[in-house]
Amino acid sequence: MIFGPTPLAEARGAVLAHTIRLDRRVLKKGTVLEAADIAALQDEGHASVVAARLEPGDVAENEAADRLAQALMAPLLTRSRASTGRVNLFADAAGLLVVNAEAIDRLNRLDESLTVATLAPYLPVRAREMVATIKVIPFAVPGSVLEVAETLARQNGGPLLSVHPFQPIKVGLVLTELPGLKEKVMEGAVEATRDRVEALCGTLLPHERCRHEAPAVSDALTRLRRAGAQILLVAGASAVVDRRDVGPAGIVRAGGAIDHFGMPVDPGNLICLGHIDGIPSLVLPGCARSPKLNGIDWVLQRLFAGLSVGPADIMGMGVGGLLKETDARPLPRADAANAPVPTQAPRRPRRVAALVLAAGRSRRMAPLNKLLVPDDEGVPMVARVVDNALASHARPVVVVTGHERERIEAALAGRPVLFAHAEDYAEGLSASLKAGLAALPPGLDGVVVCLGDMPLVAGAMIDRLIAAFDPEEGRAIAMPTFRGKQGNPMLWSMEFLPEMMAITGDVGARHLVGKHADRVIEVEVADDAVLKDFDTAAALRKAPGFSTTAG
Repeated sequence: MIFGPTPLAEARGAVLAHTIRLDRRVLKKGTVLEAADIAALQDEGHASVVAARLEPGDVAENEAADRLAQALMAPLLTRSRASTGRVNLFADAAGLLVVNAEAIDRLNRLDESLTVATLAPYLPVRAREMVATIKVIPFAVPGSVLEVAETLARQNGGPLLSVHPFQPIKVGLVLTELPGLKEKVMEGAVEATRDRVEALCGTLLPHERCRHEAPAVSDALTRLRRAGAQILLVAGASAVVDRRDVGPAGIVRAGGAIDHFGMPVDPGNLICLGHIDGIPSLVLPGCARSPKLNGIDWVLQRLFAGLSVGPADIMGMGVGGLLKETDARPLPRADAANAPVPTQAPRRPRRVAALVLAAGRSRRMAPLNKLLVPDDEGVPMVARVVDNALASHARPVVVVTGHERERIEAALAGRPVLFAHAEDYAEGLSASLKAGLAALPPGLDGVVVCLGDMPLVAGAMIDRLIAAFDPEEGRAIAMPTFRGKQGNPMLWSMEFLPEMMAITGDVGARHLVGKHADRVIEVEVADDAVLKDFDTAAALRKAPGFSTTAG
C-alpha cells in the first residue's frame, strides 16, 4: 500500500485518508475517490489529497475485516457488517463467553494491521451484547497476511470465541443446622442461592434442612436427587475445613466422591467440589450466603453453561481471583454493600435516554391522528412505540406531546414515562426535538430519538444501538441499517446537544450525520422495521398488527 500526499491526477481509485468538507458535500475518510469526487476537489482549489493507494495483492480494509470476522464466526454469534475496517461480534443468547486467549494472542501478534479485541474469558454475557471487535488498522492488508490470519482463526480445534448458553438446570440445596444458628442466617443462604440460580436461568428446588451430620446430609442429597436435581449444593452450618468434614462426608456417603477441596479465589477459598453419579455436588463456602461476587459464582456459571469443572479448572482461577479488599486496596465491606469488587475493571453502562416524538399533526392521515390508531389488540400506535422503548435498557423514556396532547397522554396513562410538551409543535419536527432534549435529566451519555409512527422497532433493536454506542471510541452516533439502507431510531451522544438545539424548521438531526461522518457507527439489524414509518392509512393497513384497525 502506498500512503501519503497524492496529486489529484493520480488519485482516482485511491482511499481518502481524512474527511474533507467541501462547500456542498462531505468526502468521508475511507471514500474510494471517483471522477466526480476529484472534479469536486478541483473545483474548490485542491491540488492533492492524503490518500492510500492499493498495490497488487492488497485487500481493502472492509473486505479484510469481513473475511477475518467470517473466520471467527461460531454458533450463537452474530456480527455487524464491515465499516471503516471494523466488524463487531455479538452474543446471540445469554451465556458464558469462552475465549481461546492463546490463539487470539497469536492472531494479534501476526501483523500490526490486524487486531482482535474480546471481552475477558469466562465472562457472563447478555443476548446482543458485544463480545469482540475486529479492526483493520490501515486502509489495506497484504493478502498473504490475511490468508495466514484466516488459517489461524480456523485451525485451533474449535472456535476461538464461543458463547455457551445458560441451561435451565434444577438445583438442590441442603442446609445443615446447629444449635444457636439464627434463622435469619438460614433464610439468607436460601435467598442468595435462589438469586444466583435464577440469574443463570435455573430453578431452585424446595430446599432440605437437616442436622449437621454426614448421614443426615447424605439422606437429604438422596431426596433432592429423586426430586430431579441436576446440581447439588450443601450449605453447612459450620464452614468446611477439610475434605473429610461433614458436608464432603455426606457426599461420599451418598455414593459420591470428592474431586477437589479449596480454590485460589478469595472470597470463596473453602469450596469443596465433588460429584454423585455424574451430578456436580458442591459444599459451599461461608461467603455463599452473601450476594457479593465470590468463587461459587465462577463455578456455577461454568456448570450452567454446560462446561465441565475439574481440579485443573479450579486451580487455574487464581489470576484475577482476588475479589475482596486488601491492605493495599481497602474497600470496607460496611461501605460497599452494593459495590462488590468485580473480576475485571468495571464497564460502566452507558446512560442512554429514549425520546419518543409524538407531537405531530398527522396531516397525511387526517382526520385521524395516526398515533392514536389502535392495533388489532386495541393498543394505540404511540403506546406500542413507547412500550418498545420501555422494553429496552434506555431510561428515562420521555414522550414529547403537541397536537392532541391530552389524548396522547391518556393513551399512555400508567406507563412510567416523562412528558415534555412542545408548545410550538406546529413549527415542525425540530420544535418537538428541542422540547424533548430540553426535558432530559443531566448526567446522560446519549439519547435515542424514536419516531412515534415507527411501531415495529423493538426494544432489542434499541439495545443493539446502545451496545454499539461508545463516544470515547469514536462511535458517538449509532445509526441502524438494513441491507445497507439507513433507518431510525438514531442514538446521539450528548456532545451534539448544542447543535441539535440549534436546528430549525420541519427537519430532525439527520443532516448532522454528514457533518460528523467520522463519528458514526452503522449498526446492521435483522429486519426492515427500522425503515418503516406509517404516514398514511394505506401504509398502516400493511403494518403487522394493524390490518383490521387502520381502515
